[in-house]
Amino acid sequence: MDLDNLIHMANRIGSFFAAQPDRDEALAGIADHLKKFWEPRMRAQILAAVGTDDAAGLSEIVTAALVAHRATLQPAS
Repeated sequence: MDLDNLIHMANRIGSFFAAQPDRDEALAGIADHLKKFWEPRMRAQILAAVGTDDAAGLSEIVTAALVAHRATLQPAS
């Protein structure tokens, strides 16, 4: 899938959860949404991009959620 599209979708999810007053709950909500509704290949692709120039468009809250919950978002091997 196109990484720019994944970033756009992830940022929209992040915008929704950013309204929550508790940041830890927002990060967990983002990660939970990605785990439930994104294919493992989609999660793997966006996780691989975190920290690279390719993911420069990711919002801060989405990046934080991906980093904090990386282990639970990794597809099973």
